[in-house]
Formats: sequence, structure tokens, C-alpha cells
Amino acid sequence: MNIQADKKTIENTLLVYRQKLDEIPDDLFNTTPPGGGWSYGEVYSHIMQATLASFMAVDKCSNGTGKTITKPAGWLARFILFLGVFPGIRFKAPASIAGMTTNISKEEARNLIIKVKKRLDEIVPPVAASSQYCKIKHPRFGMLNARQWLRFIGIHLGHHIKQLNRISKKFAKG
Repeated sequence: MNIQADKKTIENTLLVYRQKLDEIPDDLFNTTPPGGGWSYGEVYSHIMQATLASFMAVDKCSNGTGKTITKPAGWLARFILFLGVFPGIRFKAPASIAGMTTNISKEEARNLIIKVKKRLDEIVPPVAASSQYCKIKHPRFGMLNARQWLRFIGIHLGHHIKQLNRISKKFAKG
């Protein structure tokens, strides 16, 4: 896993989130799409809050305050990290993460994107020197080290771009 490539993926995906934010009509941002599901505002809340929480895990792994575990990540985590995408299955957000999701405003979404970008620049430099055995538990994928967490963040951000596109299609069908 290449740390700088993962950082670039995250930066590029955040740029897509910012661009999409400008394209989403204001009156639809907090509206539940036809057929149900999260609104755009809820997706932005989820993905930015989950990214900030994941950064805390990267930080703990990087500064050595995670757990020392020599056992590799589980098969599902290794599979996803290797492919760089989630499989075609839709995962429900873990209750702990879904509970943090609220219907935020576009301005709050913009501010969270800025916060995530700033935090990314802070957490990436120490990742290279981090131990591959210092890990923090992911709610779905088990124990991950700093590099794995960083890779996961890029994959997770990309996954929710697809969700935003599905919401757009729901509104287009009306």
C-alpha cells in the first residue's frame, strides 16, 4: 500500500464531494429521496464524520497507542484493501456510526470537507514510520494498522460517491 497514492485518492475524492455539493439543488439536499434512504445531507454527515473517526484510528496506530497484534487482518478486510473497492454488496453502517449521522446543511458539509482535508495533511506524515502491528479495531473489518486505515478511508469515501449518484437517480426518476 502506497501512502502517498492513498492520500492522493482521498484528496481527489474530497474534491468530487465538494463539486457534487455545488451541483446538488439546495431544496433537495435534506430531502429523503423517493423510495427512502438517506438524504444527501445524511450521506455527507456520515462520510465526513466516519472519516474523522477513522483519522483518530490512523493517529492512534501511528503514535503507537493502538494494540500490538501480529495476526493479519481478516480475509474480508484484506480482500477489500487489495481490490480498493467494496464488493457489490451494500453494507449497513454499524449502529455506532449510523447514530452519529444527522441531516446537515450544505454549509456544514463544506466545513466538514475543509476539516477533513486539514486533518488528512496532519495524520499522513507519521504513517510511514508506524508499526504494521499497532492496530485499532474497525467495527466491520477487525484490527487494522495505520496504512490499512488510510487505505480504507479512500475506499469508503469512493463508495459513498456511488451512494450520492444513486440518490441523484432516485430524484431524476421522481
